[in-house]
Amino acid sequence: MNVPNLREEKILFKKNYKYIAGIDEAGRGPLAGPVVSAAVVFKKNNLNKWLNFNIKDSKKLSQSQRKSLLAVILQNAIEVKTSRVSEGVIDKINIRQATLLSMERSIKKLKNKPDFVLIDGRDTIKKIDIDQKAIINGDNRSIIIASASIVAKETRDDIMRRYSKKYPKYGFERHKGYGTEFHREMLKKYGPCKIHRFSFRPIKKI
Repeated sequence: MNVPNLREEKILFKKNYKYIAGIDEAGRGPLAGPVVSAAVVFKKNNLNKWLNFNIKDSKKLSQSQRKSLLAVILQNAIEVKTSRVSEGVIDKINIRQATLLSMERSIKKLKNKPDFVLIDGRDTIKKIDIDQKAIINGDNRSIIIASASIVAKETRDDIMRRYSKKYPKYGFERHKGYGTEFHREMLKKYGPCKIHRFSFRPIKKI
């Protein structure tokens, strides 16, 4: 099993890159809500301290573990930025393009412009003029990408918890918009609401 480490980051710092950003998203698969990306910036100084934080891909952590690690990341990273793309835009341009747009926006928000970007997945971000590398399964291979996955996941979960108060029938606080059995039952009972992704097949069928 892959364990996030600093191999990619150390290689880049040896090549004299000064600031490295990791980027990941949360929310490609849900039937409702936005897709959210996070950019986390590291610098060379004190890099090894990150090995002590036990940072993992957000999907391998409990909610309480993610919340604790989010505080650690915000305290120790040079900078952290997030960006969301709404379900309406997802319906217009598709989830892949919406994910790349959210990543692009997160990078462009950074005040400390990175010299290099490590991206989870197979796509690079064509609209940023920064050296970059896409890493498949990157949140299991790179601590900086895993850090971004935690920030993105916690940010999106918080958005969906707030939506649950506006649309209480669907139980968004429970499943965060994913297509669970309960969510599908509520969709059949009440139909979709404004934050559902109408371009996604299960919603189209309803």
